[in-house]
Amino acid sequence: MAIKLYDLVTAEENRAFSPFCWRIRMALAHKNLEVEIIPWRLTEKEVIAFSNQDKVPVIVDQNKGDKVVYDSLNIANYLEETYLDQPSLFGSAEAKAQTMFIDAWNNSLFGVLVPIILYDVFENIDPKDQPYFRESRESCFGKTLEEFKDVTEDEINNFRTFIEPLRNTINQQPFLAGEKPNYADYLVFSNFQFARAMSPKQLLETSDPVYAWREKMLDLFDGIGRKNISFN
Repeated sequence: MAIKLYDLVTAEENRAFSPFCWRIRMALAHKNLEVEIIPWRLTEKEVIAFSNQDKVPVIVDQNKGDKVVYDSLNIANYLEETYLDQPSLFGSAEAKAQTMFIDAWNNSLFGVLVPIILYDVFENIDPKDQPYFRESRESCFGKTLEEFKDVTEDEINNFRTFIEPLRNTINQQPFLAGEKPNYADYLVFSNFQFARAMSPKQLLETSDPVYAWREKMLDLFDGIGRKNISFN
């Protein structure tokens, strides 16, 4: 039976953009688990009320009595512990511990990325979600969304500088995890997939090793990342 994944989308159901959901999409594919995607929008809180919280990703594992799990890290750990006979998301206990550092760095990367594409996200989400998005994000940042509209070259260059550790690593090996990708790669890829889905800005030059890595990630699992509607 399929695992249901509630996934954040725009008005177009095949434009999924949550980085937190994308890492779980990739994790489910890595585990060779059948998935049923349930398109979800920001203002559809009642749809996931059964999870006793209001954010995605949420999974319902129909193989395990409709077990409900939310939060991307909780879900990754659940998949790893529940489906031991499927490929490991981490590789070893030591690798899992190191992945927590990647997760922390990736959260910082998300913080650098969001101001660059925030207005683009607003313009491209489902129109019914726009009032909620404006109110919640302007409250969070203490600025109007319009103040994020004009992004400078310095901001984009700062993003490119910030990913230097990623660039240095994949200059020496195909993936963050080594010869094959694992959850560490999916964590970082999810931010790039978020940007691709919602913004036309060219954050990576085609000559950048990170661009080549991202292309490989897009082709994984029969190209599920590439099939998502995106700008670039």
